[in-house]
Amino acid sequence: MVTMTWRVDVDRSVCIGSGICAGSAPELFRLEGERARPVQEEIEPQEAALDVADSCPAMAITITEGTEVVGPRE
Repeated sequence: MVTMTWRVDVDRSVCIGSGICAGSAPELFRLEGERARPVQEEIEPQEAALDVADSCPAMAITITEGTEVVGPRE
């Protein structure tokens, strides 16, 4: 059985450091300096990651599954 993981990317050149991601999902994101970083670059699929990607005011978070972008959702 193959388990698909999601890749979490934060574009630090776009991130404004609002902290919404780290505050909403500290198990997934942390602030490092004035910008966000994922705690892990690969995660098990979970709704919380999509919610955070959707709520990022700078749209700096991208969640992918293989080559398909799954978050933020439109």
